[in-house]
Amino acid sequence: MELPVKKICVVGLGYIGLPTAAILASFGVEVIGVDVSPKAVESINQGKIHIEEPDLSAVVHSAVMNGKLKAFYHPQPAEAFIIAVPTPVCEGHKPDLSYIESAAKSIASVLRPGNLVILESTSPVGTTDRVSKWLAELRPDLSFPHQRGNDSDIRIAYCPERVLPGHILREIIENDRIIGGMSVRCSDRAKELYEMFVKGQCIVTQARTAEMAKLSENAFRDVNIAFANELSLICDQLDINVWELIKLANRHPRVNILQPGPGVGGHCIAVDPWFIVNSAPDFACLIKTARCVNDYKPAHVFAKIYEKLVVLQDPVVACFGLSFKADIDDLRESPAMEIVEQLARRWTGKLLVVEPYIKQLPPSLCFSHVQMVNVEKALQEATVIVLLVNHRPFFNIDRKRLEGKTVIDTRGIWQ
Repeated sequence: MELPVKKICVVGLGYIGLPTAAILASFGVEVIGVDVSPKAVESINQGKIHIEEPDLSAVVHSAVMNGKLKAFYHPQPAEAFIIAVPTPVCEGHKPDLSYIESAAKSIASVLRPGNLVILESTSPVGTTDRVSKWLAELRPDLSFPHQRGNDSDIRIAYCPERVLPGHILREIIENDRIIGGMSVRCSDRAKELYEMFVKGQCIVTQARTAEMAKLSENAFRDVNIAFANELSLICDQLDINVWELIKLANRHPRVNILQPGPGVGGHCIAVDPWFIVNSAPDFACLIKTARCVNDYKPAHVFAKIYEKLVVLQDPVVACFGLSFKADIDDLRESPAMEIVEQLARRWTGKLLVVEPYIKQLPPSLCFSHVQMVNVEKALQEATVIVLLVNHRPFFNIDRKRLEGKTVIDTRGIWQ
C-alpha cells in the first residue's frame, strides 16, 4: 500500500519525538529527526538512544541501519512536520512557549505548498493558532489556515501525545488520537498521517478543543491525586494509617481513591494544569487548589524526615528512588528529587541514594556527604530508610531487613 506521507521531519527528539520518529520509520516513512542537542543527534546517527524507554533502542537501531531515520541539527524539506518539544512553566506558573516558537520558526524556511505541520507538544489553548501566525510572519509568500482556512497552502493541526513512560512504543500505536485541525482539510490530512501507524481511533475535532482535551486529561488526574495526597496530610494529623483508610474506603462499589505519594512529577501532570489556570484564573479554582496541594507535598515529606533525623544519634539516611514515577529514569519535575535535594542541602550527615534506573547522581546531588549505592549497601548501612519511588526492585526487599530502622514509606508498599 502506498503511504500518504513518505517523508516527515520530527522536531524534538526527546521522550515523545524520538519514539514517534522511530515508529514512523519502522512503517517505511523516511524520517528526518531534528534536535539542538549534540548528544541526541550523534547518538541517534550511531543507531543508539540518549533516553531510556523499553524496546526503543532496537527500533531506533533498525531505523537508522535501514536508512529510514537520520538526525540533524536543523530541519530539512519534508511533506509533513511534527513539533514535539517541551512546554515548561516559567515564573508565576505561566506557560513558556519559547521552545514551540523556536521550533515553528526553524521549519519556516523549508515549508512548501501542500505541507502539513502538526504540533504534538502539550500546549495552552490557542497555541496552534499562534504557530500558524508565527509561520505566516516568516513566510508571507504562503497562506496559512488562520488566513485562508480550507484553501490555505499549509495545513496545521494539533494532535497531542497520550502515552505513559515505560509503555510509549505500544501506546503510540494502540491509543486513540485526537486530531485537532485548524480547518476540515487540515484535520483530514493529519488523520491520514496518523492512520498510517495508529491502531486506535483517530477522532477529529477543532484545534482549540484538542488542546483543552489534553490539558483536561492531566488536570483530571492531578485533582484525583491531590485528593489522595490531602487525605494523607489529614491522616498524619489524626494519627490514622492512610493506606488502610483508602483500602477500606475503596471497598465502596463507586469509590476509587488513588494512592498518595510524595508529590506529583513528570512533564505532564505537574505542569499542564497550570496552563488551564493561566487561561481562566477566575474559574479554575479546583484545578489550582489541586496543584497547590500536590506542590506542597514534597515539603511536608521533607519536614517529616527531618523531624525524625534531629532526634536520632548520628543517623545514616538512605533514600530509595529519584525518578518521578516507578521503573523509569525520568527525573523531570520529580518530587523525590526535590526531597533528596533538600536533604542534601540541609542535612550534613551521611546520605545514601538508591536509584536503579540511572548510572550516576545528577549534578544537584553532587555533595561530599551524598553517595549513590545499591539496595544491599543501603540496607546494611542506613538507620533511616525513606521510600520515595515504588520501583519494582524495592517491592522485593525482605521486611525483616527493615526491622530496627526508622522507616518512612511515602508509597505504602511496605505497610
